[in-house]
Amino acid sequence: MSKKETPLFPLRKGLHTRQAHVDLPEGTFEEEHARQGFYGRTSHLYRLHPVTDWTRIEGPLRPHSYDLNQLASREDQAIRASQFGSREAAFAPICVLHNADVALHWVAPAAMDFFYRNADGDDVYYIHAGAGKLETTYGAIAYATGDYLVIPRGTTYRFLPDSSAAQRYLLIESFSEVTIPDRNQLGPNAIFDPAMVDTPELEAYDATPREWAVHIKRENEITKVFYPFNPLDVVGWKGDLTVWRINVKDIRPVISARYHLPPSAHTTFLAQNFVICSFLPRPFEEEEGAVRVPFFHSNIDYDEVLFYSAGHFFSRDGIGAGMVTWHPQGIHHGPHPKAIPLSRTKERTDEVAVMVDTFRPLKATPAAGLVENLNYWASWK
Repeated sequence: MSKKETPLFPLRKGLHTRQAHVDLPEGTFEEEHARQGFYGRTSHLYRLHPVTDWTRIEGPLRPHSYDLNQLASREDQAIRASQFGSREAAFAPICVLHNADVALHWVAPAAMDFFYRNADGDDVYYIHAGAGKLETTYGAIAYATGDYLVIPRGTTYRFLPDSSAAQRYLLIESFSEVTIPDRNQLGPNAIFDPAMVDTPELEAYDATPREWAVHIKRENEITKVFYPFNPLDVVGWKGDLTVWRINVKDIRPVISARYHLPPSAHTTFLAQNFVICSFLPRPFEEEEGAVRVPFFHSNIDYDEVLFYSAGHFFSRDGIGAGMVTWHPQGIHHGPHPKAIPLSRTKERTDEVAVMVDTFRPLKATPAAGLVENLNYWASWK
């Protein structure tokens, strides 16, 4: 993202508000037309109709939604994995959206009797449901619902999920290094305090002398390497590269009582050509006249993907936990018709959602097509 050059005093024509997202002219709907996501040059258009009030769409460019709950059972996953070239049944991530920078997968793992290493990129897991222990080269770490697990490229690991709980994970596979954003004037403890980050601890490992397997993914193909000893035989390490964990309950959203902040204010992770944001419970804007719901926009330089994890998603009618929406570059989206009046009666949001914004256009896989709501484009009516 290049540094934007914004004139101090933007041009103004016709009917408009001086402050974006506040005191919209009576009877108008605000559309944000911006470059570089929400970082670049921006204009606000004041329309007489919601820009999503279309009657029909012809052609491939349209909003999409997918119900990943329909990929929930591991037995069903194993079948789909064989159809779509995924991995072993105990660990069978099913790719739903991808481009050259990132791939989004749905995972419902069982206990793994082998280890896994991604030689293609970093793995960021969001634990939508479930709990267990992650064994890694750097030690073991427990995880639970709401955790992000960040696993650097080249790390050997395996999941040992609790058998008593259903396991549903969103895997965001990054083909570049995953980092965290600069906090700038917010200070180093904003969004989440680095002291809230947890890392693995070395512990006694299974030293049974038997054959141990490591499944290495490179260029989306699996190579199996076998050892006569446990490959997690690390007895110590030093450095600043490791697996780490942060729970969404330990992320403190940036809020404003007077102004609806753009999604970029909620960025949790950065990678090359995409960002990961966390939308978490927060109070609504208090000032009378302030917009309280996401504004209409077309995100012209980024595809926008939202995974809905928990709570009530009032801005998206008909969307529930375990579902994904994908709004491609170039076509508008914004709050559903019921959301604007509903926002005036509520004091806070209670939703938990993960957003992935990608600079390069995404492509859907055949697996995603099996669980798509083909009428989602009409949900703004």
